[in-house]
Amino acid sequence: MKILIVGNMGYVGAVVVRELAVRHPSAILHGYDNAYFAHCLTGVEFVPERYLDQQFLGDVRNIPEGFFEGYTAVIQLAAISNDPMGDRFAAVTDRVNHQATLYIAQAAAKAGVENFVFASSCSIYGVALGAPRCEEDPVAPVTAYARSKIAAEDALASIDGDMVITSLRFATACGMSERLRLDLVLNDFVACALSQQHITVLSDGTPWRPLIDVVDMARAIDWAVQRKSENGGRILKVNTGSNERNHQVRDLATAVAQAIPGTTLSINTQAPADSRSYQVDFSLFATLAPDHQPKMTLQDSIIGLANGLKSMAFSDAQFRASRYMRLHVLQAHIASGYLSESLRWQIRHRGNPTTPAAATNVTSTPLTEVGP
Repeated sequence: MKILIVGNMGYVGAVVVRELAVRHPSAILHGYDNAYFAHCLTGVEFVPERYLDQQFLGDVRNIPEGFFEGYTAVIQLAAISNDPMGDRFAAVTDRVNHQATLYIAQAAAKAGVENFVFASSCSIYGVALGAPRCEEDPVAPVTAYARSKIAAEDALASIDGDMVITSLRFATACGMSERLRLDLVLNDFVACALSQQHITVLSDGTPWRPLIDVVDMARAIDWAVQRKSENGGRILKVNTGSNERNHQVRDLATAVAQAIPGTTLSINTQAPADSRSYQVDFSLFATLAPDHQPKMTLQDSIIGLANGLKSMAFSDAQFRASRYMRLHVLQAHIASGYLSESLRWQIRHRGNPTTPAAATNVTSTPLTEVGP
């Protein structure tokens, strides 16, 4: 088995690489990334790319068509990956998350790739009051990020051929990673508890969010790279998480405060209700992937984050202005002149941690503009 992980140098990708290497020691693993966040290492001495046989550096908008020859599976994780970044870079979000995903999948199908895995998101349900949403329910994306994900899913459904395509509609990510993000709800609460001994919930705390630990995301991806068409159909979109991990935001904050002694909690009960509230039904995933179900409980994720941050001697009460927030990383690259407003590298600078010196076994691919 030869697997390409596109977008491997991010929060989720770092864990996916590690988990696939452990689960498939004889597999050939390659990574492809533009290294926006290569320097954002957390709690590790060595880069996660040490698990790879080869790391390619390049922009997903510029992957040469023939690049995918010989791969058994392609995992597409690369994305402008949350609502603040999507709002700031709306056009790029569609270009990367939607259009580049379609191009990569088309090129992979042409090259004879057997399985294509797309990291989609439950955020496509957006405003979804009432019963938990299943795959056939209407979607209501309210952000550029969510719109780009559903647009990519729809585009992938048009690809002909034999390639098995799986869109994993992930619950909200959480948990410790070698490239930790703190711009995620549970991760933010744990960081607040450790650095400020206080958690402030700005909403009234009632919105629902499904969560999935990054380790369990990797488990689901491991299933998807091996999935056969008779198990769910050649083209599948599936909510990926567990019914037990649908939580209200106030319950998440309370669980963190209870797990980390000395943490106080305030909830703005007078705040208007946040319309971005949704519960998700994960029954289909439980049926299709019984051996790859999430194992991490809410408590596991909280303790894993707390232990990881403590091992880093984390104490930054101003972390929301730090490189733990992905939007700030991109803005810093732009302010330094390294990235353009279209998020393309425009300066090679010796000593810049996002140049090839940050990765192992690096090969840069030729740059050829793709897509519209």
